[in-house]
Amino acid sequence: MNIVSRLCWRVLPALTLILSGACHATPYIPADGRQVVERLPGRANPVQRELLHLRAELSKNPNDIGRATALAQRYIEQARLEGDPRYLGYAQAALAPWWKLPQPSDQVLVLRATLRQSTHQFAEALADLDTVLARDSDNVQARITRATVQMVTGDYAGARTSCMRLYSRAPALIVQTCLSSVGSVNGDARASFDKLKSTLERHPDAAPGVRTWVHTLLAEMAARAGDNAVADALFKQAMAGAGPAGAEPDSYLLGAYCDFLLDRGRAAEVAALLKDRTRIDALLLRYAIAQKALGANDAAAQSDALRRRFEAAMLRGDTVHQREQARFELALRGDPNTAVKLAMLNWAVQKEPADLRILVETAAASGDAASARTALLWIDKTGIEDRTIAATVARLRATKGSTYQRIDMKVAR
Repeated sequence: MNIVSRLCWRVLPALTLILSGACHATPYIPADGRQVVERLPGRANPVQRELLHLRAELSKNPNDIGRATALAQRYIEQARLEGDPRYLGYAQAALAPWWKLPQPSDQVLVLRATLRQSTHQFAEALADLDTVLARDSDNVQARITRATVQMVTGDYAGARTSCMRLYSRAPALIVQTCLSSVGSVNGDARASFDKLKSTLERHPDAAPGVRTWVHTLLAEMAARAGDNAVADALFKQAMAGAGPAGAEPDSYLLGAYCDFLLDRGRAAEVAALLKDRTRIDALLLRYAIAQKALGANDAAAQSDALRRRFEAAMLRGDTVHQREQARFELALRGDPNTAVKLAMLNWAVQKEPADLRILVETAAASGDAASARTALLWIDKTGIEDRTIAATVARLRATKGSTYQRIDMKVAR
């Protein structure tokens, strides 16, 4: 999911799917009984104590919509911080009495839409949000979530309209962040960066979480523009200001910064940042890439662990991770043909800069003309600027098999 929602989410649809996945996936048996498989948060953890208390209160009356939505919201917030899909499943479970209702309350609809987008049920999410906005055109969260879905699916005109309708309804910094998110990938990168940066400077009293959000977006924009020193400084500002006092940066920010570091040959920094965060698949992927670059002794083991996770996800019917799986096949297994197929499947669903990047890279590595054509048409249609893929795009344009008629691009505009 794009930076407007802070995290590309994924979700297991509540407890039954988690259990069915566990039943059908091949179990992992450690070779050494002393090996740590996973570190779970203890009940002494303040967040876990809070969640335990909220669950206990809801269990007294599962139909208390106020307590249910409060618990679901906390689970979603925790999922954003940790990148753990189980919290999203728990959120859906908390909303179970209202989940299948055609016309639940606005708060339930917004939460349901948020969870549905995490499983790529974008049409259903938009339907929920449209219902909310028909009732209450001033619902800021519904409009931001709608812009998020439209951005992810490549509907930039729709996303820009959703952002514009935040005027007079949301703080100026939120409105500009929304608009700059769209402009930065739709032919207006430099102006989008400058407007957002100046808006942030005019709002020094913005909440820490909002500032971290904006710093992350600015860092990604600077990285795509090739302004490496600026991007590095902004990423460090985001990392320093992430979360409440003492909290670790969320998985989205960590992943984005590690991608920046990997692009610049700073694999040792990535390994240090992620060595204790490999429970999250997307972060394990980056850690494994860093370990391979460093020639670490456990590089093969990390890659094998990631392979087992992807295989288990496929057995569950979970296709949310196709972008990461395509990157895994290309960077760690050296299989560009499988990678490009996954990248194309992923592109049919979502169209963020990271999705375009893996499509371009797998197209170049595999020599697949259809994927190259798809990527080049999108670049010309949207005017996206990204120095991280510029050299690869130039190679695709120079390859005879990826040529296409410019008239197709003009019609698509």
